[in-house]
Amino acid sequence: MTDWETCPVHSHAVGDMAGAFAGKFGASRLARLTGQMHDLGKYTREFQQYIRGARAKGPDHSTAGAREIISLATAPQDRLFASIAAYAIAGHHAGLPDHGLEDGCLEGRLARNDLPALFPGWRDALTAEARQLAPEGFSPYPGPAKKRAVFQAAFLGRMLFSCLVDADRLCTEAYYAGLKAEPVDRSWPRLPEIAGDLVAAFDAYMEEKAASMPEAARAAPLNQLRNAILAQVRSRATMPKGVFTLDVPTGGGKTLSSLAFALEHARHHGMDRIVFGIPFTSIVEQTAGIMRAVFGDDDSRPVVLEHHSGFDAPPASEEGEQVDLGGVNKRRLAMENWAAPLVVTTNVQLFESLFSARPARCRKLHNLCNAVIVLDEAQSIPLNLLRPCVAALDELVRNYGCTVVLCTATQPALLAPDFLGGFKQVTELAPNPDALHAELKRVTPRLRGALTDAELVQELAGSPQGLVIVNNRAHARALYLAAKEAGLEGLVHLTTRQTAAHRRRILADVRRLLKAGEPCRVIATSLIEAGVDVSFPRVWRAETGLDSIIQAAGRCNREGERLASESFVDVFTPAEVKSPPAIQQLAAAFGRAASEQADFFARDVITLYFREVYWGKGDGLDQVKVKNRDGRNQNAAVADLFGISNARPAFGYRTCGEAFRFIEDGMAPVIIVQEDEPREAIAALRAGAPVGGQARKLQSWIVQIPPRYRKLLIENGHARFLEGFGEQFAVLTRDDLYSPEEGLVWELADSMGLEQYIF
Repeated sequence: MTDWETCPVHSHAVGDMAGAFAGKFGASRLARLTGQMHDLGKYTREFQQYIRGARAKGPDHSTAGAREIISLATAPQDRLFASIAAYAIAGHHAGLPDHGLEDGCLEGRLARNDLPALFPGWRDALTAEARQLAPEGFSPYPGPAKKRAVFQAAFLGRMLFSCLVDADRLCTEAYYAGLKAEPVDRSWPRLPEIAGDLVAAFDAYMEEKAASMPEAARAAPLNQLRNAILAQVRSRATMPKGVFTLDVPTGGGKTLSSLAFALEHARHHGMDRIVFGIPFTSIVEQTAGIMRAVFGDDDSRPVVLEHHSGFDAPPASEEGEQVDLGGVNKRRLAMENWAAPLVVTTNVQLFESLFSARPARCRKLHNLCNAVIVLDEAQSIPLNLLRPCVAALDELVRNYGCTVVLCTATQPALLAPDFLGGFKQVTELAPNPDALHAELKRVTPRLRGALTDAELVQELAGSPQGLVIVNNRAHARALYLAAKEAGLEGLVHLTTRQTAAHRRRILADVRRLLKAGEPCRVIATSLIEAGVDVSFPRVWRAETGLDSIIQAAGRCNREGERLASESFVDVFTPAEVKSPPAIQQLAAAFGRAASEQADFFARDVITLYFREVYWGKGDGLDQVKVKNRDGRNQNAAVADLFGISNARPAFGYRTCGEAFRFIEDGMAPVIIVQEDEPREAIAALRAGAPVGGQARKLQSWIVQIPPRYRKLLIENGHARFLEGFGEQFAVLTRDDLYSPEEGLVWELADSMGLEQYIF
């Protein structure tokens, strides 16, 4: 058939491209050989019969290359790298396997005796240069830290896998695009070529921003301090690549300062991209919006790629050879491999990809090489994953040409260089952080002890504008209802019970009320701490970890419009609600660090707090839940899932990928269809519209709830799955279970009768 690409042509194309990708980290020879051998199992009579329709099912075509690349390793130093490449080849469709003799594991597949025989002469297709396996450059972790060296080897395996998968998909896509005469537009500008233009655009934006300010605001001490911070940070951009911190209190302009540093640093070092990792989707959207305002990003000249659950690329077929090219735009394509100069994403997307075994997730990893990675709110990394996350960042700096900036108002102590512990050397970008914390002091923190809901409502009644933040949704709703019963004016409830679309409207109204000086009393969960730009004269915060308390304080007197002595942040113990155990542990660490300290926002208290937290967790800073042989969950360290014996790796890639989750407790989405936008998206799905686009539209109209409550909603007829889509779209069918004010009251899922449905 004339539209078939031959195995040698495809394999060499993939090898050349994978080798070019891996050249960024000194493994081009190994990657080239991996690419040339990845489809070796297609050099068989059985596979040729399959593609001609003579067999109903294709034979395993991934294991043969994995087996044969190991056979090429004649030199002792090559055996480890050949085995690492074998994992990548064996997993290039189904995902990186675990070691072991069980079904699906690498050794079990290599030991199979039923694989089709390869056509003779296949070795002749390999280039002589590619037969050298050891990477050209690799800097092992210094000292006797054997586990760290094993971690590095496994990390190299994922990077090699990323190069192979991306090259395989891109070559296949290009071939079929050529057949259809439908070119695929993946063209984004390269950062080294446009870095100067982006710096100029940033400067113009800052000048315009300053010019639009009233003279008094421009001369205000806070803005003068922000300008000084920005100038200092930019002045350090020519320093060598490495790990940097930006220890600036809330309100000090961290986002713009870190962006300026990243731009100047990338331009100076010729780096390939800038990646912002952010803990919450709402801040991703906010940060991407700032970047678009700065650079004038649009579809005709894209610069910024925003990638999170609301803008996720549709899952690719791991087995399909042909690619559906219809209706795919440049941004969706770039989500597959992050081939954009500026990427704004979530920490979930970034770190879960770094520890994944799935081809679609790992595909982007090689494009992290030679990048500036800025982590906003670095202290938000889950404690049980802290050590492996820091080790991954350290490895990106050590062997993959990256610079990492830890950008936070509450700098955690991540400097101990023990295995999977911390960074060996870190450079601070901010000018004199101690002085900055003193100059940016805008609130007076107070410990209040136990307060009942009635006492909180009474105190809130005495403050026309105030914010109360509690630790869970049930408490927020109960407190809101109590305040509503008391007749408080300007009362607002903000919680993840509400859809993102309604929360955006609520926050816009809150900002309007605050600016107008009208009554505005907000009762919220911690979601309001996630970079939400609001400023109250007084804040009450239920006791929790110090980092969250400081984030809450960032919503008080944010612009320094009042005296610090008149702007109170009251930390209280809820008298009637018991906090979850994890919150109790953080609150206890805060209590020990803050005891007898008048200012518990001082930097020495922050440092002591994080030491308390890390010391209290101990080995729990590297702990995931994995299934044992009996199918039960047990705790394991990521470090213990990988080993090397006699130059042969024993890597638990799949186990690690399944267990490495930033959000442990699974939640289930329910779609709220009370307005035109979600109704239209549902109607479009029923009419056969592409699922990906409609799913993104529905992201703003979902509420995540515990799975057992969604099951109750379905069983009792209060929600139903959209027919024809399995369990992908659960739609609420009871209007009175949801309101924009209270959100979804899923606790009533089992207590209401059936009356009428929305549709």
